[in-house]
Amino acid sequence: MKIILVRHGQAEDETRPDSARQLTDFGQQQAAQTAEYVTTHYSPDRFVVSPYTRAQQTLFAFQSRAPQVASSVQDNITPSDDARQALIDIANIEAECLVVVCHMSIVAYIAGLLTGDYPESFSLAEARVFDMEFVMTGMATEVDRFVPDQPY
Repeated sequence: MKIILVRHGQAEDETRPDSARQLTDFGQQQAAQTAEYVTTHYSPDRFVVSPYTRAQQTLFAFQSRAPQVASSVQDNITPSDDARQALIDIANIEAECLVVVCHMSIVAYIAGLLTGDYPESFSLAEARVFDMEFVMTGMATEVDRFVPDQPY
């Protein structure tokens, strides 16, 4: 199975509650680049997304390229949630190629749990692809990563 972890694109400054922050125009472009890469190179059969607006907007770029793929909201993949519990819930999802759209820092912690490595920061809208026989700590191998245009 493959799990593709994706961080949301560039979001506006914290002028509103964190959960309501929206993607900037540049963030929309980043999301589109990442969605194009992932849907061109892989065949997602399930999308899972954080309930936060910027993650939902990032997912929309994927849904516009793969409208037949089912999606669901997972409430425990927001920035400050527990990565171990999130991974337990992710492991219970039936999929051969699962795309998970969420946030720093939980996305880095989930990646670290999958490979058994120290968590490494994700760039904005970065996607990392992990391959494994089954979802368990330390059982995945990172096989690909894509980083879209960055603001610097």
